[in-house]
Order: sequence, then structure tokens, then C-alpha cells
Amino acid sequence: MKWQKLGKIFDPSDYILPEGCAEYAKSPQVIVFDNYVRIYFSAQKRTENGKFLSRPMFVDMNKSFDKVLRVSETSVLPLGSLGSFDEHGVFPFHVLSHGGNVIAYTTGWSRRISVSIDMSIGLAISRDGGLSFSKLGRGGPIMSASLNEPFLVGDAFVRYFEGQFHMWYIFGDRWCVNQKAGDNVAADRFYRIAHAVSPNGIDWERNSRYLIDTVSDDECQALPTVFFMDGRYHMYFCFRNAYDFRLNKDNAYRLAYAYSDDLITWVRADQQAGISLSDSGWDSEMMCYPHVVMCDDEIFMLYNGNEFGRYGFGIAKLAAST
Repeated sequence: MKWQKLGKIFDPSDYILPEGCAEYAKSPQVIVFDNYVRIYFSAQKRTENGKFLSRPMFVDMNKSFDKVLRVSETSVLPLGSLGSFDEHGVFPFHVLSHGGNVIAYTTGWSRRISVSIDMSIGLAISRDGGLSFSKLGRGGPIMSASLNEPFLVGDAFVRYFEGQFHMWYIFGDRWCVNQKAGDNVAADRFYRIAHAVSPNGIDWERNSRYLIDTVSDDECQALPTVFFMDGRYHMYFCFRNAYDFRLNKDNAYRLAYAYSDDLITWVRADQQAGISLSDSGWDSEMMCYPHVVMCDDEIFMLYNGNEFGRYGFGIAKLAAST
């Protein structure tokens, strides 16, 4: 693969976002319409206690991804009620068109006492072209912690391949305290990418096995995006060290690549990713939360840069494949 970076295309600080959100545009996810694209993302609002709430919204752009046409006036999905799995935020907000509707697989966040958060996957549907979404059922998750996936189930990416729905997602297997960091430090989470299948997009069969090899014992993996090209399935995702990743550039998120011929066995090949940190600027310290989409017969990758998308998201175009 070889990607041509086209630069940052959306900065949340340039707009008045809904629901009091003023920072971040995390995990851009695209729906392609006839005359424009709609890019969903999660912006954040800082509460009185200093914590963030993540809310999903969208920006409409032309199909060249160089002109903003509209920014949503409200969040497209309300946060959950007291005690619910998505009480404290929704991020990421993954969308796909199916059966004439726009479907969203949401990752809901809820705060904990002994550790910082937990996550589960929810499902919502839009019947107005993606302007607003309603949760299915009574608003509970469709996938959450289970016997062999003890916590941190999230980051769903769904596609319909070979007659069934496929989901790539993450789950956590432990929380650990960095013994090198001294006393009174919070535990850090470990999670990696897994796979599930479904006949209907609601009921999922998961084998609770990690798919992608790691490059270190302390690696975390997140936000897979999968596409089919030239007779092969391709996956991009981001990875980081579990410890000291917020302030240490060397441990921060990078983009990684893997490929598969059967959706079951994946070969990690980061040297073929074709995209890496810039020498300077908004994506010179971190690249994360990739999303690959085809638009007018060209393949694009949207992604976040430094500080987990605080300064918005950019785009790259697939220039060639090998």
C-alpha cells in the first residue's frame, strides 16, 4: 500500500459544536451519499468535575473532502440514563448503510471506581437518512463483558461479507499498574482486536480469540477498519503501548496493517502500511482511529492525529497497491 496524505480537513475549534462540546473530533466514520459524504465523529464536553462526556455528531462535506457543507446542530444520539452502559459517552460511533437505513454500532462508556471506565457495544438505527438515531430495544448493549471477554468490549467495525455480518472489535483481558511508575498511579487497560459473526447484525457469535499478533507484550490495539481489494481483505488499526502513552510520543498510537485471504487468519505486515507519522504538524506525534472508505472509485483513509483527535481529523488517498 502507498497512501498520499491530503492534510487535515476538519478542526473542531473552527466551529460551534452542539451540546456544549468544544474539543475533539474523534474516530471519523463515513457514509457516502449521492452528492456528499457524511462524517460522524465524537466530540467532547468537559464536565464540572473535569471529566469528559463524548457525544456523536456529524459534518457533511463534498465528495472531494475539501469543503464543509454542514455541521450537525444536535448530537445524533442521546447518552444513556443513570447507570446505563453509555451514561458517560459514546465513542466511537460506527455507521453503515443496510436495508435502506443507516445503522450505528456504538461504544458506550461508563465510569468505574477501582478502574477508570468500562465499555460495551450498543446498536442504534436511523430512519431519517442519518440525521438522528434511536436505540434498539430498551437501550441496553448488544455485546458486553462475557465469560471469556471480561471487560472493555467496544470499537465495533461491521461489514457484510460472504452472506453474513462480520464485526471486528476489541475486548480487554486485564488491568495492570505500571510498576515502574511508582506509587499511587492508576491502572492501565490492555485490549486487542477480535472477530464475531452474525446472521442479522444483532445476535453475535464470538470466539473470544485475539486476531492480530503484537509487536510487544505491552501492546494495545484499537479501531479496526476492514476493506476488500484485489482479491484480499485488508485491515488498518492503531496500536500503542499500554503505559505512558499520553505524554510519551514513543508510546503513543501508530497505524498498523494486516491482511487476510479468508477473514479468519490475519498476517500483520506493518512494513506494508504505506503511511506513517509526519515530520511535523498535527499528526507528527500520533496517528489513530483510522477509517477506510471508497468514494467515487477512490479509496480514502480518515484518521486522527496528535492528542487523540483534539485538533480534528485528516485524510489520505490510496495512491497505489502492491
